[in-house]
Amino acid sequence: MNTVKRQLGLTPSLAIIIGTVIGSGVFIQLPIVQQATGSPGLAIIAWLIGGLIWLPQIFILAEMGTAYPQQGFGYLYLQKAGSPALAFMYVWTVFWTSDTPSITILAIAAVAALDVFFPALGDTYLTKTIAALIIMALTWVHVRSVNQGGRLQLVFTIVKLFPLILLCFLGFFFFKSDNLFMASTLASDKSIFVLLSAGVAATVWSYAGFPNILYMAGEIKNPSRTLPRALVGSLIVVTVVYVLVAAATGALVPHDELVKISGGFANPFKYLPWLAAIAAGFLAIAAFTSMVGATNACIMVQPRIEYAIARDGLFFPVFGKLHPRFGTPANSIMIQSGLAILMIFIGGIEALMGYFTLSYILQNLAVYVVIFWLRKREDYKPTYTSPAWKIMAVLAIMFQVLLIFGTFSAFPLDGILAALILILTGLPMYYYFKHRQLKLSNAQRG
Repeated sequence: MNTVKRQLGLTPSLAIIIGTVIGSGVFIQLPIVQQATGSPGLAIIAWLIGGLIWLPQIFILAEMGTAYPQQGFGYLYLQKAGSPALAFMYVWTVFWTSDTPSITILAIAAVAALDVFFPALGDTYLTKTIAALIIMALTWVHVRSVNQGGRLQLVFTIVKLFPLILLCFLGFFFFKSDNLFMASTLASDKSIFVLLSAGVAATVWSYAGFPNILYMAGEIKNPSRTLPRALVGSLIVVTVVYVLVAAATGALVPHDELVKISGGFANPFKYLPWLAAIAAGFLAIAAFTSMVGATNACIMVQPRIEYAIARDGLFFPVFGKLHPRFGTPANSIMIQSGLAILMIFIGGIEALMGYFTLSYILQNLAVYVVIFWLRKREDYKPTYTSPAWKIMAVLAIMFQVLLIFGTFSAFPLDGILAALILILTGLPMYYYFKHRQLKLSNAQRG
């Protein structure tokens, strides 16, 4: 079997996107966003802006996705635009600094969510061991079947939405205006623009994941219709959910107590007066399920990009092989999961998030810039065209530049610098693989 098959329709595509995005750290990011802005009110605005700035990005992604509905996403687009070096750098950056760490962070956060029942799971070797076992189990599912993985993702997505909706309802039922409408504790030191920039940058991790469906565009049925609908529909759902969850949390939890949790798992249900004992456990289970679902989606989608570049001879050949029986990029899936497990035992969540965030923003920046070159190609024939595409592209690019500024305000510098160093190592690796590709080509001709 040499090529993947189109097996995923609109429903599993929506489930993959929503499942990747929701649960991608919202319970961890709630304290971080509020700490960055200094108040619940500004935090809610930051979450709303964090979703709105994705709208022009979604339009651009839908257009490029229908123009080239194949595996590879940013790698494919940069290569089509005539920049194989940047295409390789994109994959190198994705593999080491965003996709693999995202699996690590989610698995650890999922297990840590259960510390309501087992306090020893806060941050221990046991936590890391269980997180590793979760990754192994999900990897086994996705090695065996694309359809089975898609069905599992749909179940996780449905289960995770219910407790979030319940949290929103109870948050407003126990509304405390003195919590929600307090002035920013940082207003005297920083401008509103700086506070919101930092707050929006801190939401990037929780909104990350929309483009991931394009990694496996070659496995989507009727991509000309499915991809735009899945991208726009998922953005609406996710933004509404996050804004309501942030508002409910701000109404329930005193600001000082929430920001003290920064770097850990926030459980707003603990602050319900007569449901706390039951509700805290309920939310812990919901959070665990949600984050396992997000881990599941990442393991399913992300290895497809390494598979695509390896098929072109510009990455380790082992990544480019399909399983002879299951037809999945099994090697790519297993290797990325293995590295994610290794990362579990290195560093803390906050450092990994700073490491992830800058990398993710730079990746998006490269993708949105490239549309100006793709639109000049004769084979660029999207079935969906972005409204006012030039304006949308410029806005998407501007938002990434602003988020870079916010990242340096919101996260530890060591994680950010580690990401930059690892990104730069991609250039010599590109020349290594390019030389290897030419050598093999010459040998075949000879």
